[in-house]
Amino acid sequence: MRDLITVVGMNHKTAPVELREKLSFQESQLPLSFEKIREINGIKESAILSTCNRVEVYSVFKAQTSNMEDICAFLSNFHNVPLEAFKPCIYEFSDDRAVRHIFRVASSLDSMVVGEPQILGQFKDAYGFAAQHKATGIILNRLFHKAFSVAKRVRTETRIANSAVSISFAAVELAKKIFDDLSACRVLLIGAGEMCELAAKHFINAGIYEIYVTNRTFSRAITLAEDFGGEAVPFEDYGHLFEKVDIILSSTGAPEPIVTADIVARAMKRRKNRPMFFIDIAVPRDIDEKVHDLSNVYLYDIDDLKEVVTSNQQEREKEAKKAEKIIEEEVAHFIQWMDNLEVVPTIRQLREHADHIRKAELQKTLTKMKNLSDKDRQAIERLTQSIVNKLLHGPSVLLKQTEKNGTGSPAVDLVRKMFQLDGPEGRRDSSSRE
Repeated sequence: MRDLITVVGMNHKTAPVELREKLSFQESQLPLSFEKIREINGIKESAILSTCNRVEVYSVFKAQTSNMEDICAFLSNFHNVPLEAFKPCIYEFSDDRAVRHIFRVASSLDSMVVGEPQILGQFKDAYGFAAQHKATGIILNRLFHKAFSVAKRVRTETRIANSAVSISFAAVELAKKIFDDLSACRVLLIGAGEMCELAAKHFINAGIYEIYVTNRTFSRAITLAEDFGGEAVPFEDYGHLFEKVDIILSSTGAPEPIVTADIVARAMKRRKNRPMFFIDIAVPRDIDEKVHDLSNVYLYDIDDLKEVVTSNQQEREKEAKKAEKIIEEEVAHFIQWMDNLEVVPTIRQLREHADHIRKAELQKTLTKMKNLSDKDRQAIERLTQSIVNKLLHGPSVLLKQTEKNGTGSPAVDLVRKMFQLDGPEGRRDSSSRE
């Protein structure tokens, strides 16, 4: 039996934003999270993907030790959220289903906006953090790199990324419905990350009048503002712009809301009730949901964008069908690699196991034959070695052939059972498989 890849998580399809934000991971929490996952029985490797739309834990369990309930318990304990509050929203995949899911996520086939490019960057970051903290090993390293190449193949061989659509684009589409003419509107971007950068591009393409950018790291705000001919504003001063701007898009990593209903209410009085449009694409959310209750104030969070996103999916769904065929091919190749992963270690362990028995039996025999010369002892030693080699030749050839034709797993399981490599005697050499 080989090691098992598992996925435990939730996404925009299975859980509301209120729940996803409770289970989301900040970058600063990742080192401790990997330590806690290592404590789970049977875990060999792990990685965590935490974005606006999903929280997923990828794991590799030792053979016959997988227990995905322990991953759910980890999420519950780490975030202090009762298991019953989110268990119905959790999906669990293992083996080829887990590999398929990971490839689909990296290729943006499981995204709110099919074909959007942001997820691959987030996927690479997730792998980078896990590798940096030595949470990954041979299997996840191979799996992540294969996922990167699969995503590239999907984008190269299909038109799934054509006519770029993203959450930021959906936000601009919503703004067009509220304001007849964006060329007369001012925009404030709170945050200077990739999502805000994409939003700035879309707003400019839509003819926006003026853009302001604020960020906790002011230099980053300056860089983004300069790229788009906008104006950078110190983070502590952005509230003063509420009277002036019409559209506010926020995407920070703040752990709690940074825009309250009181702040917006005061700004609306100074604006003489001119409409304000807030787009909150942060998880956890940046803008207090009570803001939505104010007159002439429109607040949309990331879940509200689904309706706009859906209308842009038809063409991409056609291309997604082509992409799914690519995914299936790549899943088969990866599972074949997994099946063959145990072939060489099994051959090595088989020989070590047989040699251990040979030496033990030889020692017992030679102890009783004390009158033998060194030459005779060496001859008997060679004889026993030759017998073992001839007996193991057939199983070794069989395993090597299965490695070539991609049918390693059944043969490995058969040989391991025949020679009891996972029994009490076999386990003494099991370290050779790690």
